Amino acid sequence: MTPERTDAAASFSFRVTAELGDGPGRAGVIATPHGEIATPAFIVVGTKATVKAVLPESVAQLGGQAVLANAYHLYLQPGSDIVDAAGGLGRFMNWPGPTFTDSGGFQVMSQGVGFKKVLAMEVADLAASDIVAAEKERMAHVDDDGVTFKSFLNGDRHRFTPEVSMRVQHELGADIMFAFDELTTLVDTRAYQEASVERTHRWAERCLRAHGELTASRIGKPYQALFGVVQGAQYEDLRRRAASGLAGLEIEGRRFDGYGIGGAIEKRNLGAIVRWCSEELPSDKPRHLLGISEPDDFFAAVEAGADTFDCVNPSRVARNGAIYTASGRYNLVTAANRRAFAPLEDGCDCYTCVHYTRAYLHHLFKAKEMLASTLATIHNERFTVRLVDDIRASIGSGSFEAFRAEFLGRFYSGRRGA
Repeated sequence: MTPERTDAAASFSFRVTAELGDGPGRAGVIATPHGEIATPAFIVVGTKATVKAVLPESVAQLGGQAVLANAYHLYLQPGSDIVDAAGGLGRFMNWPGPTFTDSGGFQVMSQGVGFKKVLAMEVADLAASDIVAAEKERMAHVDDDGVTFKSFLNGDRHRFTPEVSMRVQHELGADIMFAFDELTTLVDTRAYQEASVERTHRWAERCLRAHGELTASRIGKPYQALFGVVQGAQYEDLRRRAASGLAGLEIEGRRFDGYGIGGAIEKRNLGAIVRWCSEELPSDKPRHLLGISEPDDFFAAVEAGADTFDCVNPSRVARNGAIYTASGRYNLVTAANRRAFAPLEDGCDCYTCVHYTRAYLHHLFKAKEMLASTLATIHNERFTVRLVDDIRASIGSGSFEAFRAEFLGRFYSGRRGA
């Protein structure tokens, strides 16, 4: 362990400020070189160094504490070296707060098997052919050393390995980054899931080693925390094995700064899977759950020990006119909203609801104006960020169970559908 690393790593920390009963749920604070994140927290996704259609100032105004970008996409365009030359992700996109980067492991699944992008999924009515693309249609191929990608931009082939992912993420300069992992689907065989967990562990070792070398060589750069990623699909023994293996992993005196809980997760088992992982991971390190955004999932995940979350869903559905409210989700682009001179949600404090009406946004969507996406996204992101903020407050006040019952009862009883 180098002196530079010891001094720099002190700029990243996590402390628990309140606990949720006797279980693993808690509230806390993550400290990074670019500011603190009060947890539980929803991390707003800006895949390509932008939250689609929304200014960074608006993300801050709606309460976003941090932004997550994707290493794979930024590697392809504009190139991680350009982001590095600009001073890192935050400076490049004019975001002053904490930043995360996903490792590119998600593309192993989404391009490698052709599956849709939501990770908390229902599989009861799905066949394998609904999830896994034919071999000739796949754009990513996995082997023990890494992944070969076919660029969705121009068809060029690229090679991602743990070492490449670490180099790219160090150049992007995010405060928190994730080890390169293989994300499987729920229809992969048990044998493949076992092999994938072992492969992800070997990749984690390589990431940890490369991270140490890059941290030592990039003198003068803010410390970047590295999170290991727990896989194992729906199998308790694999999840626990993966989590305990990462928790005990140490390379040249270096351990992971936190942990991600990844993989496709069947929605009904989400809480159980997060709890299995939380029970095996160190309690003094933060845990990030990748890819969820539905209200019931937040409550289940927080109770089970997750500290932060990210998902593209709030912004994606907003661009199609789907609006989240405390009384459920509704479709804005219907005739009923043509003359609705009321905010998207009564009582909402977001910029959109304070200044605009449903009728105006209905008009923007029908006219295909870009502002429609901006205003709808601001509202949905504010709804999501505020919900997790309120969950955090309920832990501190001892009212988590009452708040969950009240909120979910109202949200799902009033849900009008998308």
